[in-house]
Amino acid sequence: ANPGRAPAQKMEFALGGWSHVIREENVSPSFKGKNKLEETVLESELGDLVCMQSLTLQLHYPANACLLPICSLHGAAVTTVEGVGSTKARIHPVQERVAKCHGTQCGFCTPGMVMSIYTLLRNHPEPTLDQLTDALGGNLCRCTGYRPIIDACKTFCKTSPKLFSEEEFLPLDPTQELIFPPELMVSSNHTALFTNDFILGLTLGAGLSLAQVKEILAEVIQKLPEEKTQTYHALLKHLGTLAGCQIRNMASLGGHIVSRHLDSDLNPLLAVGNCTLNLLSKEGERQIPLNEQFLTKCPSADLKPGEILVSVNIPYSRKWEFVSAFRQAQRQQNALAIVNSGMRVFFGEGGGIIRELSIAYGGVGPTTICAKNSCQKLIGRPWNEEMLDAACRLILDEVSLPGWAPGGKVEFKRTLLISFFFKFYLKVSQILKTMDPVRYPGLADKYESALEDLHSRNHWGTSKYQVGNPKQLPQDPIGRPIMHLSGIKHTTGEAIYCDDMPVLDGELFLAFVTSSRAHAEIVSIDLSEALSLPGVVDIVTEEDLRGVNSFCLLIEPEKLLETQEVSCVGQLVCAVVADSEVQAKQAAKKVKIVYQDLEPVILTIEEAIRHHSFFQGERKLEYGNVDEAFKVVDQILEGEIHMGGQEHFYMETQSMLAVPKGEDQEMDVYVSSQFPKYIQVTWVAATLKVPANKIMCHVKRVGGAFGGKVTKTGIMAAITAFAANKHGRPVRCILERGEDMLITGGRHPYLGKYKAGFMNDGRILALDVEHYCNGGSTLDESLFVLETGVLKVDNAYKFPNLRCQGWACKTNLPSNTALRGFGFPQSGLITENCITEVAAKCGLSPEKVRMMNMYKEIDQTPYKQEIDATNLIQCWKECMAMSSYSLRKVAVEKFNSENYWKKKGLAMVPLKFPVGFGSTAACQAAALVHIYLDGSVLVTHGGIEMGQGVHTKMIQVASRELRMPMSNVHLRGTSTETVPNANVSGASLVADLNGLAVKDACQTLLKRLEPIISKNPKGTWKDWAQAAYDESISLSATGYFRGYETHMNWETGEGHPFEYFVFGAACSEVEIDCLTGAHKNIRTDIVMDIGHSINPALDVGQIEGAFIQGMGLYTIEELKYSPQGVLYTRGPDQYKIPAVSDVPTELHVSFLPPSQNSNTLYSSKGLGEPGVFLGCSVFFAIHDAVRAARQERGLLGPLKLDSPLTPEKIRMACEDKFTKMIPRDEPGSYVPWNIPV
Repeated sequence: ANPGRAPAQKMEFALGGWSHVIREENVSPSFKGKNKLEETVLESELGDLVCMQSLTLQLHYPANACLLPICSLHGAAVTTVEGVGSTKARIHPVQERVAKCHGTQCGFCTPGMVMSIYTLLRNHPEPTLDQLTDALGGNLCRCTGYRPIIDACKTFCKTSPKLFSEEEFLPLDPTQELIFPPELMVSSNHTALFTNDFILGLTLGAGLSLAQVKEILAEVIQKLPEEKTQTYHALLKHLGTLAGCQIRNMASLGGHIVSRHLDSDLNPLLAVGNCTLNLLSKEGERQIPLNEQFLTKCPSADLKPGEILVSVNIPYSRKWEFVSAFRQAQRQQNALAIVNSGMRVFFGEGGGIIRELSIAYGGVGPTTICAKNSCQKLIGRPWNEEMLDAACRLILDEVSLPGWAPGGKVEFKRTLLISFFFKFYLKVSQILKTMDPVRYPGLADKYESALEDLHSRNHWGTSKYQVGNPKQLPQDPIGRPIMHLSGIKHTTGEAIYCDDMPVLDGELFLAFVTSSRAHAEIVSIDLSEALSLPGVVDIVTEEDLRGVNSFCLLIEPEKLLETQEVSCVGQLVCAVVADSEVQAKQAAKKVKIVYQDLEPVILTIEEAIRHHSFFQGERKLEYGNVDEAFKVVDQILEGEIHMGGQEHFYMETQSMLAVPKGEDQEMDVYVSSQFPKYIQVTWVAATLKVPANKIMCHVKRVGGAFGGKVTKTGIMAAITAFAANKHGRPVRCILERGEDMLITGGRHPYLGKYKAGFMNDGRILALDVEHYCNGGSTLDESLFVLETGVLKVDNAYKFPNLRCQGWACKTNLPSNTALRGFGFPQSGLITENCITEVAAKCGLSPEKVRMMNMYKEIDQTPYKQEIDATNLIQCWKECMAMSSYSLRKVAVEKFNSENYWKKKGLAMVPLKFPVGFGSTAACQAAALVHIYLDGSVLVTHGGIEMGQGVHTKMIQVASRELRMPMSNVHLRGTSTETVPNANVSGASLVADLNGLAVKDACQTLLKRLEPIISKNPKGTWKDWAQAAYDESISLSATGYFRGYETHMNWETGEGHPFEYFVFGAACSEVEIDCLTGAHKNIRTDIVMDIGHSINPALDVGQIEGAFIQGMGLYTIEELKYSPQGVLYTRGPDQYKIPAVSDVPTELHVSFLPPSQNSNTLYSSKGLGEPGVFLGCSVFFAIHDAVRAARQERGLLGPLKLDSPLTPEKIRMACEDKFTKMIPRDEPGSYVPWNIPV
């Protein structure tokens, strides 16, 4: 602030080139840019990205809108995605290239991607690949797998291999971009953010953003000798992974320091670097050291009231002084550290004797912890192995972590404390060797790799499409890589989602109140304070829903709202209805609920087994004679594997808007759902006690679903509709990310137990498997998931004698539900883990045992359905060849023999994914096609567009069948008003089923019009439509597909539950750091049998997106629950899905040539789900690397690794002297912070 200047009475900024003035009296705590500034999305729950331009700095930087207080925009120019380009004016090259490179699917994250790339190009019109990777590091996408987005970015890089020709795209012309508004040049009054060299180091202004600090340090390092920049190098290393660039642009250096977060990445380094803080107050200036006392907020060493932090002094390092930074997080980039550290040693004038030593850790206490006593005891000691051993023991003694420590992972954290110091020891030893080779011995060659980071950079990949049919007509779009028809709208922000719908007159907002106990009786609910708050209209309770509060999905009844006995944390108790979102959520916090806890609280599968807590409906499948086969095998192996759950993490949270029509009890429900019929009939109509023909459910598009927008969506839509009906006003409900994750559940955690009988050559003759899934508190779809897992337990293998039994466990967790893959990712992992163990017992490679036991050509599944496995074997062989598996296996073994602390792993898994719903009725579909008199066509069908491109494919179908250009065909969305009784969109069948219905409708129309067309074969569609109308021929037709003939009899264990099989194979290579548990995905090759692709670009996107989602499932996505059943991981800061940095450095996808014709849509196959399972190729590659590490350490016993295979599990499995050195807590002697469910 300028002390000589009066406080501003107004603020000015530019938005999209237009100036805005906001006066002080118009700003309130609930001020939202979204409502005030012409829908420019300055605030959103996911943090829409904006580009900001500063006059003073003449730079552009991306920022999360949710982190931008309006008042911080004074004097700035803000550009949102709408300002970058639009279909109404012109689209920007960034928008065009992301769309044309197929970088959008559901499209909800796309504006953020566009803004990150756009901002980078404003600063660097010809960026490097590293700059691109860094720019996208703060963005998340759940659909695409990132590869096509990276490809779009590469078109702007001059040094990148050309994937596309320049002529395909609009040129990037920096002279056509928005300029900084001249009127703001006068009003801008930014305080200069300073950086100065002082005689002993660098002074950085506290107001500098972390991004600016990063740039300054990079510049300083280039100018100064290396011996002076040790601390700067270490800081720069951490700034490269600290959050994403959007957050680094908004977070200030001073704020980061003074907040003193326990996992601060910079404070440990600043503390060991002897930094000082320059303070200012009315009393004057003073300095304080940034030391342990400051970090622990000791009053004598902290800021006093009225003081502000002005700048930070960071001293130069000296000769013979070395500084290093270390951190380990759940994900490589944009993730809070589990443990981080700063370390500094000074040897005086050389000699290798420690003169000064400072070590500080983050993530292991309430704030940064300094190992001061340990360092003091090590001063005067030589830098050698004896010192290392003593240091490790001293550190473990001083930096003690109790077994119940917040954050959990206690033994892992203890191990990291000394693993980091060992890395520091190695690094310093290596430098000493280069400085004085005579005095200091060098590192063993096998140890040198321990010092190299694992960060993946410069991603590249290939997609090999099928060769087109040369006889196909040029205008026929089937089989061609057509861009997603909403792609441009996704990139311009013009695609409309549920919460983008304008606020309606009199609209109310609904917020839910949820249970805070896992199993308890509700003694009382006090609504009085909540009802007294301004803007609160009503609170809907179980009492309001008398007679309609209960429903039965399968065999277990469930309530909409529960006010008597809650059975999980996150259960819906009541709903607050208010004039605004802020008021509704404030009131929801004021509802007072008194509980009486009940026993037992069952959270884990093991607890459910002990209490015999199961839902009805055990499932069993048996083939051959398992018990007899066990008598004749050479060996018998028993084992088990636990697999954690997974959050859907769709980008668009649960969203709905119920609008009463004002007459005849009619209501329109706009909802982000996969199952409009379900919302309409089962939920809303039943709750309002009206016929379904009074309720119309509309879905334009869904911002990701993956199975998570069916059951819970229906419950919430019913309550929202009830409130709208009661008050005769529109009611909107949009969940925040945290409450969405708490309420909705996700993928079922699984426990798989197996007993395998096999011959010494690896042939498995008998397999007995038990599946236990954690269903949560209500049945939901758990029985269907369990059935699918049992039916698909064989994966790609012919087990001559097989028995599989499954139970759905009833626990006190939120109900788990459908998630992409629907039981197969769990079931398949159990089987593959068994295969891997059998291979180890036989002394064979897992790939050899897999090949030996695979289906061969024509065969029979355990449920007696015929299978032709020719393409399965073909996928396996092609993947072997494409990945150069044999050569790379040799290379991996050579690498492992030469490196002790880094190991590589290579694994290949096959895929047989049966596709079908198990019943004919569940596969039926309908469509409605209109031809208008101008020759244009409108298509409607029952499928939901949720990113998979089904609407694009349906227009391709109509274009082929009617022999007209795709531009003539339009599709508005899905509605129960046009296509009634449509089945759920899921199970990889949406395009299959609805495409056959659209095809049927088009063929009906074409047959009607044949006489018209034959009379005027050279006419246009406009001519034919008019002629048909004149002859009273209907230009509207319904299409219908009755469903595939599928069935399953669980009594006999026989049936034909699936229509066809998708085959595939994936080979993945990884590298792990045995000291930290980090891993790098080096390369993945995928070969898929997809039949005849309708749209190869969309199909590749489905395969890659599913693979990356599966990779997250099996490696980094970890749900954490408290022993009381509270979900800790309620947002992107705690729950990590794969980011750009996690994508394999090389990713290659190839399709088999078209082969078998079938009765599916143009012989295509559904690909939405199969690729998820292929993510386990990364799991088993890590497994391979860990086994190599253990073998080198003489650990030859069984290796049990559960999923997800996180850094914690990798590190603790790579046992060594450090894991043996840490203290271990006796189980039962403490209550852990979290429990595995």
